[in-house]
Parts: sequence; C-alpha cells; structure tokens
Amino acid sequence: MALRTREQYLASMKAMRPNIYKFGERIDDITTHPATRRTVESHALWAITQEVDREHGTPYQDRLKSWILHAEEKGLVVAGALTDAKGDRSLKASQQPDPDCNLRVVEAKKDGIVVRGAKVMIAGAAASDEIFVVPGTSYGRDEKYYSIAFVVPKDVPGLTIVEARRASDGRELEEGFDIPETGITQGYLFFENVFVPNERVFLFGEYAYTGKFIQYFTANYRACIGACVAGQGDVMIGAAMLMARANGLPVKTFQNKLVEMAINNETTYGAGAGALALGRRHPAGVWLADPLAAHTNKVLVATLPYQTKRLCQDICGGIAETGCFPSYKDYSNPSYGRLIRKYLKAGQKVSAEARARAARLVEWLTLGAGVPGTMHGGGSPDGAKLVVRMETAFEEYAGYAARVAGIDDPVPEPERNR
Repeated sequence: MALRTREQYLASMKAMRPNIYKFGERIDDITTHPATRRTVESHALWAITQEVDREHGTPYQDRLKSWILHAEEKGLVVAGALTDAKGDRSLKASQQPDPDCNLRVVEAKKDGIVVRGAKVMIAGAAASDEIFVVPGTSYGRDEKYYSIAFVVPKDVPGLTIVEARRASDGRELEEGFDIPETGITQGYLFFENVFVPNERVFLFGEYAYTGKFIQYFTANYRACIGACVAGQGDVMIGAAMLMARANGLPVKTFQNKLVEMAINNETTYGAGAGALALGRRHPAGVWLADPLAAHTNKVLVATLPYQTKRLCQDICGGIAETGCFPSYKDYSNPSYGRLIRKYLKAGQKVSAEARARAARLVEWLTLGAGVPGTMHGGGSPDGAKLVVRMETAFEEYAGYAARVAGIDDPVPEPERNR
C-alpha cells in the first residue's frame, strides 16, 4: 500500500477541481481555507457483492477488488456516502413528488450509468480523494434505479459539495480559542447527471440486496460509534478537570461525577467492542458485528453521552455552560480586553487564557459542534430499537423463566376485550 507524505496528500487536494462551497462562496483551496483546513489535516460492500455475484453471475466483486487495490496502491482517502435527502418520510422513494430525493440512475448507458440526486450529512468529504456511494435504505421491486453503489472522484463533473455549518463554527473564527484545532466537517453532496463508468459500479438494480447491505453496514457502524463517543467523553473528563482547577477547586471535589462520566464512556466502548467480538465471519471473508449488541450500543450512544455532557457542564459552571463567554477577539481587544482578562482569572496558579481555553472547549463539546451526531449519527435510535426487538428472543426468555419457576401449564397472551 502506498503511503503518501503530508506534502503529497496536500498537493493532490490542491490539484482537484474546486467544487466545495460554504457560507455562499467557493473554496478554491481546501488545504488553507479555515472552514476545511482542520478536516484535511486530520485525516463494506464486499459481502454483498459476493452474494450478488454468486446468485446472478455479475462482475461486481472483481470490479470492487480492482478499485480497492487501486485505492491502496495510490493511498487514497475515501468518504462513504450513505444518507439520502429522503423527502417525505411517509412515502417510499418511488412515490416521492421529486424522484431525486433519493439518489438514482437517470440513464443507463453501455459503458456506465448517469446518476442524479443527493447524499447529505457526509463526513470528511472535503478531505477525500474519492466518494464511495452506497444505498441509503432498503428498496423494493419498483425501485431498482435507486439500488446502486459506486465510487467517483471527489471532483467528478456534475458533483457539487456544500459544507454544512455547525454550532460554534464560522469564517471569522480561524484564530484564537473559539474553535478547537480539531474536528471534521459534514457535507451535502449534489449529483447533477454524474457519469459513472461500469468499472466503478458495484451494484445496479439488485434491490433485494439493499436491505441486507443496510443490515451488514449498520451492525458494524453502530458497534464502532461506541468508541467514537467514548473518545469524546474522555476529552470531556479532561476538560472538566482543567476547568475545576482553573476555577480554583481540587479535582477530588468532583470525583464521583468524573467516575460517572468514565462509566458512561466505558459502557459505550465496551458494548461496541462486545458487538464486534460476538460477530461472525461472512463467507466472503469480512467480519460482521452481532446485530443485537451493535444496535443496543446505538441506543446507548443516543443517551449516555448526553449525561456525560450534563455532568461536564455541572462541574465546569456557568462560564462554560451558559454560552455567555466573550469571543477571542474581545478577549484580545487592545482597548477593553484587559478587563476580561483581569476578571477571568480565578485559580491562583492558572492563567486567564488557560481558563478561557478550557471554558471554550467545554462549551464546544457540550453546546456546540461537539454535540451533533450523538442522537442520529449512524442512524435513528428508534430504528436501532426496532432491530433489538426483532433480534431479541422474548418468547424463548419466557420459556426459560417458566422452566426455572416450574410452570408446566401454558401462559398465553390474554385475549383482547372487544
């Protein structure tokens, strides 16, 4: 596998066609623009293609293998695009007034396909060499033109990317402590008659496999997000400790709350690791997480991090939670900045700037751009609960209890009153 140097990677980003927009303007150089620079600096369809090829004799897995080897040889950075705009949630893709609400094929040619539609809330698109597009939901018999998977260069003609704005995010805040020098951006990807050659198409029309793809993908993804939020939670523990000391209080004052935060973090991390450990090897060779444990983890991810954020705010106080803290430009203003710095000082051995930076980090983590993704990142918790309901052997458990209790008579569901 090729390993590009930092300079080679940045050069490849500069050489691509400018097609990324934010705040109403085109970003001509994503390696230096404050809205995308942080993303650039910080940087599984295999089972399905095997199943489709086995049943239909299609060449999808050979195509996918060739592309994977190409991506490894070139050291490409790739963003996965799953979520469609969807439109009216009460209607299927084929019933939408605007058929482009779900990405679809509008023309099938001898040498490839032409696609139109959108993929939304896609992480890391700005920093990628290529975009790997997969089905966003399970499709039916009349939706074969939505049942597609393919990969395209990020700067392919017809693709426009608009970077989403997140809380505590702005063009004017590229210096100081208002935005941490970390994080990724989310993009809206608009495909307007984009041509995809056959060798880059890995699914087209095989609608019966889209549900299984979602099943495989979400299980692995929802196992991994436990570690994602746990890592952010670990930073929150550290930020709370810094704020306590900056406020003049010893960390042991908040030891119980810090332990609660740690337990929340370890719960989602452990549940995710357990889901992977309990998984199985697909005949194609890929590893699939246990769906019951993985989707249970998604529900935990949609609840426990909010408790962790609340505890962090509780420890850190109003300076970090109310959203009233002045900006870096005010803090450093030559006229009145001295007053902010004078009255910001609290702990005897901690500088005003250290307290300001810790406070802004906590605000970012618990009120700003550190919040999105917990509830719906990786999908809806209600959807995860549906899988948990389907995968849990409730009646089998009732049988266990009956045997332990020595109950030989049947215990049926009561009939409904009419």
